[in-house]
Amino acid sequence: MAVTTTVRWLNDRHFVGIDSGNHSVVLSGQADGIGVKPSQMLLVALASCSAVDVVEILVKKRLTLTLLEVVTTAEQDPDPPWTYRKIHLKYRLSGHGLTAKAVEQAINLSQEKYCSVAATIRGVAQITTEYEIIPAL
Repeated sequence: MAVTTTVRWLNDRHFVGIDSGNHSVVLSGQADGIGVKPSQMLLVALASCSAVDVVEILVKKRLTLTLLEVVTTAEQDPDPPWTYRKIHLKYRLSGHGLTAKAVEQAINLSQEKYCSVAATIRGVAQITTEYEIIPAL
């Protein structure tokens, strides 16, 4: 299956990325730019790819989420091309009926079977995970 995306230069070091569904995101090559740094977009892509999977898996288990947040911490090489070598994902979840077993299974299925971003970068970066279940109010 072929997928086409487009990155269009706006000005200075600012760009807009457009996916195959015509959705867009602003990117910036500047630390103080108006958009997401491209290298950090990879981390956002990894976290959001897995988050989508986790939500779908928990919904199939008939569990109701009220919160899902994935915080990503990564270590890069100090020299160009600044490759990510370690990426850690911390999932924070809340909902009714969530169990450690269900959450662990959802995260593992995402990381090992469904998340295309994780599958793509796993050969270069070590990906680790943890989770915290926050009691539902």
